[in-house]
Amino acid sequence: MLRFRYQPHPRKMAVYPNAGQGERLQRLREIVTGLFRYERLELNYNHADEARQYAERLILLALRNGDKHKETMELADYWLLEKDLVHKLFKVLVPRFQKFKGCFTDLHKLALEYPGTGAPTGLLELRGNPWPPVIPRQRDFKYTLSNMLLAAARQDFYQSRQEKISQTKSAASLKSTQEDETKSSSVDPVLPSSKSDSVSQTSQTESAPNR
Repeated sequence: MLRFRYQPHPRKMAVYPNAGQGERLQRLREIVTGLFRYERLELNYNHADEARQYAERLILLALRNGDKHKETMELADYWLLEKDLVHKLFKVLVPRFQKFKGCFTDLHKLALEYPGTGAPTGLLELRGNPWPPVIPRQRDFKYTLSNMLLAAARQDFYQSRQEKISQTKSAASLKSTQEDETKSSSVDPVLPSSKSDSVSQTSQTESAPNR
């Protein structure tokens, strides 16, 4: 339940001038009947969106209650103007939608605008219909010859680049190791020789006789 007041407004569905609620319901019944007959309709988007709810509800009640339920049969008789579609509802559509999850219909907004009112156009269809899909399925081009050759060339390129990088790193590390070894093995020869010379000069001075 909503925590704030919301005033619902009736949806605008102009059938023709000076049309009342009876004509509105008749128009919705015609759309539902056409949907169950042809399983795909192209019509005004707002009309399709409103009629879709009644079609969904009718299919759901048929799934729940079956063809032995009196109220469900009366509802199907009211909404389906062509009475052979009642048989199609329970014998064709109900088995089709037994394992369906989610909506039983799809509604697409088309880019077409016909001359006249300029109202948006929609496409209402039952799921699982035999018609070609509205949104084409994208083909998987992964295993085509050209893409496989490109993938192999890309793999060889990255592999060779990684080998070059690893060789450069190993050469740089080897060079730094050699430089460290050279520095550690080198000894300054000046300090020991100068120290020995100073010691010898001191000993000579001490050993020299006084004159």
